Amino acid sequence: MTTHHIGRIVIGCLTAGLVLALALVVGPVAGAQEHVITGTVLLAFASSWALLATLSILWTEQPQRWAAVPAGFMALAGAGLLVFAPNGAVIDALGWVWPPLLLALLAGTVVRVHRNLHSRTRFCVVYPLLGVYALCAFGGGYQTIQESLDRRMYGAPGQLIDVGGHRLHLNCAGSGTPTVILESGLGETGAYWGWISAAVAHDTKVCAYDRAGRGWSDPASVPQDGVGVATDLHVLLDRGHVPGPFVLVGHSSGAQYVRIFAGRYPEQVAGMVLLDGQPAEAFEGVPNFPAFYRVFRRVFALLPSLARLGVGRLVYHADRGSLPANARSLRDEFAELPTSLQQARSFQSLGDRPLVVVTAALEAQMGWLPLQDQMATLSTNSSHRVVPYTHDSLITDQTAAQTSSQAIRDVVHAVRFAASLKKS
Repeated sequence: MTTHHIGRIVIGCLTAGLVLALALVVGPVAGAQEHVITGTVLLAFASSWALLATLSILWTEQPQRWAAVPAGFMALAGAGLLVFAPNGAVIDALGWVWPPLLLALLAGTVVRVHRNLHSRTRFCVVYPLLGVYALCAFGGGYQTIQESLDRRMYGAPGQLIDVGGHRLHLNCAGSGTPTVILESGLGETGAYWGWISAAVAHDTKVCAYDRAGRGWSDPASVPQDGVGVATDLHVLLDRGHVPGPFVLVGHSSGAQYVRIFAGRYPEQVAGMVLLDGQPAEAFEGVPNFPAFYRVFRRVFALLPSLARLGVGRLVYHADRGSLPANARSLRDEFAELPTSLQQARSFQSLGDRPLVVVTAALEAQMGWLPLQDQMATLSTNSSHRVVPYTHDSLITDQTAAQTSSQAIRDVVHAVRFAASLKKS
C-alpha cells in the first residue's frame, strides 16, 4: 500500500511540474527573453522536486529527501538566471559550468533513488526523466564546445568593425559607385546574398553585413528596434570607410530597415530596391499576419533555449544559424517587429530617386500585392515588377536571384546616368 501511495505522489508531483512549466511558457512568459523562459522553466521543475520531497516525508513511509537536491539546484539556477543573467553573454559563459555540475548531481541522484525509492515509478518515471536531464547536459556541453571550435575554425570572411559596444561583420566586393548595401530579411545573415552579391559585384561595389547577433557579428547589449538597426548600419559604413552614395536593397523584413535608414540619412541614399519587402502596414493590410505574429513570437522565443541544448545544431547539422546567439537575435528582431514597422512608416518618399519593387507572386498572402503596389509609390521614378517566384527564392534560388540582381543593376544604372525607370 505504501509503495502504491509513493508511486502516485511521484507521478503527480513530476507531472505537475511539467504542466506548470508548459503553462507558464505558453502563458505569462510567452515571447519573453531567453533568461526569463529558461529561468521560469527551471523554477517550475524545482517546485515539482521540492513538492515530491515534502509530500513523501509528510504522507508516506518512503521519504524521498534526495529530491531536495535537484530542487535546490534548479531553484538556484532559475533564480540566478532571472536576477543576474539578462545579458546573453552571461548565459554563454555559464555554458561551461552547468553541464558538468548537472551531470555530477544526476549521478548522485541516481544512487539515492536506487536506495530510497521502492516503486515501479523509479523505472517508469524518475529514471527516464533524469535521463532527459542528462541528455540536456550532454547537449549543452556539446553545443558550448562546438561553438567555441566553430569560432576558431570558421573565421569571418569580411571585417569585424566596432560600432559602439559590439562589432558587426561587413563583407564587400567589387568596385565603383553607387555602393549597393544588402539588408537581409528577418533572422538571416549576409551570407545568403551569395548569388546576388557575386552578380552585382561585376558592376559596382556591393556590401553585405550581419546585423547584431547574427552570423559573425556580436550581439547587441539590448534588443534593437528598426532605428537601432539603421543606426548600427550608419556607423558601420562610416567606420568601415564604405563610400556613398548608397543603393539600399532590402529583402522581406529588411525593407523596414532600409526605409528607416533612408528617412534618417536621406543625403546618403541614391536609390532603393525592395525584394518582396515587408510592408510597414502588414498588421493592417495582411489579414492573416496578426495571428501569424502572435503564434510565431511565442515559437521564436523558445529557440534560444533549445539552441543552448544543441537542438538547433542537431537539426540543422552545425549551421551557424542554429547557434544560441543567432536564435536570440531572431527572437529579439521578431519581438521588435511591430515597433520597427511603425518606425518605417515615417519614411514615405524617396522623391525622384530610383526605386524598383520586386514582388513574388507565388504563395503571396491575401493583401500582400496591393501593399506592394503602395510601396512602389514611395518614388516618382519607380518600377514595380511582379515575378513568378516565391518569397525566399528571390534570394536563395539561382534563377530567381538573377531577377533580383537585374533589378539592382537597373537602379545602379538609373543613379549613374540620371535615367528614368520603365513603369511596369
